[in-house]
Amino acid sequence: MENNQTISKGRLYTSYGLQGLVSLMFLMGAFMNISQNAEAVKGATDMGFAETSVLYLGIILLLSTLLYIFPKTSILGALLLTAWLGGAVATHMIHKDEMSKTLAPIIFGVLVWVALWLREGKLSSIFPFKA
Repeated sequence: MENNQTISKGRLYTSYGLQGLVSLMFLMGAFMNISQNAEAVKGATDMGFAETSVLYLGIILLLSTLLYIFPKTSILGALLLTAWLGGAVATHMIHKDEMSKTLAPIIFGVLVWVALWLREGKLSSIFPFKA
């Protein structure tokens, strides 16, 4: 953290735990798309995506998640994952899906940033909430 501030172990472990949980979920989705899992293909085509786009969506999600996992590129990864999740929210709204399907990507987006905010001094200074 910047300015010689120290982070408690609890805050640091919580940060890595949240980031790990969110990353595992994204990796699972990416690998389902890349492997052309029948459930992933059906879900994408039901939402209006071409079957041929499922592989590319998986690759984009995998690369974004890997950027999020590595500390030097985690903020870029978080930005890309936020864009991904924004697309999910828009898709669910266009299809008039139930609110729980629309809220899930919003909650994941918040968790993506909370995980980084807990340990990144730059983010804590931009969003100075008490932890």
